[in-house]
Amino acid sequence: MNVSLTPQLEELVKRKVESGLYNSASEVMREALRLMDERDRIQEMKMAELRKEVQLGIDSLEKGEAREGKQVFANLREKIEAINQV
Repeated sequence: MNVSLTPQLEELVKRKVESGLYNSASEVMREALRLMDERDRIQEMKMAELRKEVQLGIDSLEKGEAREGKQVFANLREKIEAINQV
């Protein structure tokens, strides 16, 4: 497989190898791809959690458990003030 890089990315790979942290450009690219894969998995986990939270909110609304927005923010302010007083 051949990969074309911009001059800036090519220079970055070269600096990483020259730093001694990596033995070759291939090692740099493998690490970059591993990190990208990890970032993507973390992002997907965050999205799944967000979807879950949104669904909990929808379920709560459907059960008639909605609360007035002003009251929710007032409660949050009280909690923040209590935390700041500690």
